[in-house]
Amino acid sequence: MAVTAPPSDAPETVTAEEEVVACDGGGGALGHPKVWLNMQGRGTVDCPYCDKRFVLREGAGGGGH
Repeated sequence: MAVTAPPSDAPETVTAEEEVVACDGGGGALGHPKVWLNMQGRGTVDCPYCDKRFVLREGAGGGGH
């Protein structure tokens, strides 16, 4: 199933290999607490802290953490 991400208004978009991803905002003083995000079959998820968008690579496994 190919997933097309909506036009990105996210500050950064990351291509992911799994549906479950971790985000810490880049770490360091500019980061945020590490959170685990689950795409839940949607193929995309945005971090609630930094708005970074994670998009599942076409053909990538749907497994997770």
